Amino acid sequence: MLIAEPLQKAIDELSKLPSIGNKTAQRLALHILKSDHENVKLLAKSLIELKEKIRFCDICFNISTEENCEICKSTKRNRGIICVVEDASDVIAIEKTNEYNGMYHVLGGVLNPLAGIMAESLTIKELTARAQKDEVKEIILALNPNSEGDATSVYLMNLLKDLPVKVSRIARGLPIGGDLEFADSATIGRAFIGRISIQ
Repeated sequence: MLIAEPLQKAIDELSKLPSIGNKTAQRLALHILKSDHENVKLLAKSLIELKEKIRFCDICFNISTEENCEICKSTKRNRGIICVVEDASDVIAIEKTNEYNGMYHVLGGVLNPLAGIMAESLTIKELTARAQKDEVKEIILALNPNSEGDATSVYLMNLLKDLPVKVSRIARGLPIGGDLEFADSATIGRAFIGRISIQ
């Protein structure tokens, strides 16, 4: 079946999004096509603003609209604990639990040599610099429980072992191979409460 070029272009671009297959991309493109012109303009404007106005926090690398994110600027957070996560989506998932009141550090991924992601590609150097500050007492590793997350956790444990900080890991209340982003708040909350010391 021949599809009009502008529709095919929209399908092709939408199918590049994570978890969006060709059929879903086609449904989304057709929905956008049928939508009110003003709603489509609002969607396009929000996507452009997302790209132009969002940046990464200079301290923790979480998403922000300013140099420092709201969490790093807060005076109510416990600055003695840093929770290390893979992506900003994990910060959002953990914050929904209301069980954690410390700081964060977003690595920007996990070690995966086969995909070309080495330690230099991540914010590991910045994490070790933060861990050396006197106020930091504990580093919590909250990486996804899969082979890459486990390998990154072991790498970080070895890197931090000589520093005077406690290194812990969230408990395995999360399924092996699962992602924090998709876990429910109660499960993530229990994992934080039951975290175990690994150093």
